[in-house]
Amino acid sequence: MNTLSYKTVSANKNTVNKEWLLVDADGQTLGRLASKVAMLLRGKYKPNYTPHVDCGDNIVIINAEKIVLTGKKWSDKTYIRHTGYPGGQRSLSAKELFDKDPTRLIERAVKGMLPKNKLGSALFRNLYVYVGSEHQQEAQKPTLCNLNDLR
Repeated sequence: MNTLSYKTVSANKNTVNKEWLLVDADGQTLGRLASKVAMLLRGKYKPNYTPHVDCGDNIVIINAEKIVLTGKKWSDKTYIRHTGYPGGQRSLSAKELFDKDPTRLIERAVKGMLPKNKLGSALFRNLYVYVGSEHQQEAQKPTLCNLNDLR
């Protein structure tokens, strides 16, 4: 038996094949969209996935204003932040955050599903979210990705 043929192959920055994917958020539920996008950003759908390497794809999300939240999440879901000063806790409901900027709602959901380290920060930079169907990544020729086909 040749034991050299059973070596585990780890991906690195040079061997990773990164693609540009276009995701349409029209009618998608926020959490389900965010979890699948986070998996695509990490590269977990690829056969050469390596946990400590950025081997995921670049994702462009369009139609962020057409995202769906189920139940009473528009009013009950709160996003909390702190200014750093005593008594500086501030909160926004999902509807208030959506009215300010619909892209932030998707970005916060996806960022919460990525690792909390330098790799997670690098992966988050591969996400581009836009309101409307126009985006600035036309030159990269992103291919349309149907999230319903992914498991």
